[in-house]
Amino acid sequence: MTSGEERRIQELELLYKISSILNQSLDFENVAHPVLQTVESVMGVEHATLTLYNRHTGEISIEIAEGLSSRQASKGRYKVGEGITGRVVETGKPIIIPSVGKDPNFLDRTGRGKDENKAFLCVPIIMEQEVVGALSADERNPDEAYLNDQIRLLEIVAQMLATAVKLRRQAREENEILKAENERMAMELKARFQPDNIIGRSGAMQQVYTQIDQVAKSPMPALVVGEVGTGKGLVAEAIHYRSDRSGKPFVRVHCAALPESVLERELFGSEKGALIGVANEAPGRVEQADGGTLFLDEVAELTPNLQIKLLRLLQDGEMERVGARFPKKVDVRVIVATTKNLQQLVEAGSFREDLYYQLHIVPIYVPALRKRKTDIVLLADHFVEHYCRMVGKNVRRLARGTIEMLMSYPWPGNVRELENAIERAVLVADGDVIYPHHFPPTIQTDETSGTPVSGNLKLMVDAYERDIICDALKSAKGKVAVAARALSTTPRILAYKIKNLGINEEEYKK
Repeated sequence: MTSGEERRIQELELLYKISSILNQSLDFENVAHPVLQTVESVMGVEHATLTLYNRHTGEISIEIAEGLSSRQASKGRYKVGEGITGRVVETGKPIIIPSVGKDPNFLDRTGRGKDENKAFLCVPIIMEQEVVGALSADERNPDEAYLNDQIRLLEIVAQMLATAVKLRRQAREENEILKAENERMAMELKARFQPDNIIGRSGAMQQVYTQIDQVAKSPMPALVVGEVGTGKGLVAEAIHYRSDRSGKPFVRVHCAALPESVLERELFGSEKGALIGVANEAPGRVEQADGGTLFLDEVAELTPNLQIKLLRLLQDGEMERVGARFPKKVDVRVIVATTKNLQQLVEAGSFREDLYYQLHIVPIYVPALRKRKTDIVLLADHFVEHYCRMVGKNVRRLARGTIEMLMSYPWPGNVRELENAIERAVLVADGDVIYPHHFPPTIQTDETSGTPVSGNLKLMVDAYERDIICDALKSAKGKVAVAARALSTTPRILAYKIKNLGINEEEYKK
């Protein structure tokens, strides 16, 4: 039997086996491996590989490859026109590389080696005049006289696989579009669930936003718990403005700010002539909030008498003005806030148990700032922008040392303390950058800012110079000459100071 006859028999065997596989299914998952294994066994090649071209990303990636690990396959990614596979997809024409070790265009992204005794064959997979992918294989110790026959066989196999490959690519692209759409919708939902009046993207705050959205849909009382300065009032506002009462009044009362007699009149109002010197009736905050929301801050400070009146308002929707003979119906949604542990107050006998259970239906716990450190710089930037607008300054950013100081400080006063500190820093800043020394001494300690506030004068000056130079290098992306011009000094002087202060300008070039 002549070699030509042997080749024809080999070709018929290959086509018969592949036809049998494809007749069973056009599902890519079911046919890809058997087809590639058949190509290798009949044609005597290795590393038979199918790549797909993604029209949306413009990327060509290995979908399946015989003899390659998943890690190697993941590295096989190309742009159109890049490498041999990229050129095949770009031109729609097959390419033969007789010796991959001698051809600079063979990139070997998968790391299987640039062996001079190995050929690389790659053909396009075309469906309806569109290149949908590529089929390739390696041939060790090739007989160059038969490489054209091998490439022709690969072209036939590629044509037989075209329909399955196109369906696979279509499914992959649809999945990617669906994934992108799901991610976009998730981001939209997150943005929608984040109230406009609250700053924060940490995981702890995302949980608060979810609770706000859940509670806003309910007419039941809500309890907001958190330390001083965490923003409990902002959470109460967010609940109100996301509820169906958003068009009605939001009335705030601080229960710790007034004595009992005054607070009772403030809350429930008084009848005409009920009090000396009060000639007319005076509606209270509860009536002012009718149809809307009443927010009671520091509810734990209510006296037993006022706790009873609040319980009646929650249970029956009724209230009585001071001096009134009959109760009055009101439609008020009550939100309360406290810094104290109400359960402990119940156990101590200073807070009514029945009122506690009325309020504790859906508690929202607002995290302390030290537990949401990823929000600190976000909040600081927001306050800088806010107070710059108020005082007409143009502070652009926080120095590196300032950010480190803000992140290390424990913030016992939470967001309110941070806001006050930024307001002060904006007022005293004399340039467009805020440095640690612009903050109160209680914040700029040795441990938090790296800037000694007392003691050795040289250390204090060095720390101040370091901050300014590091900030200039950051703006100049590590270029000493540019930083020197910004600081109105010479590159030689600045380089000397950089060396003496132990600053590594290379890290600013990254």
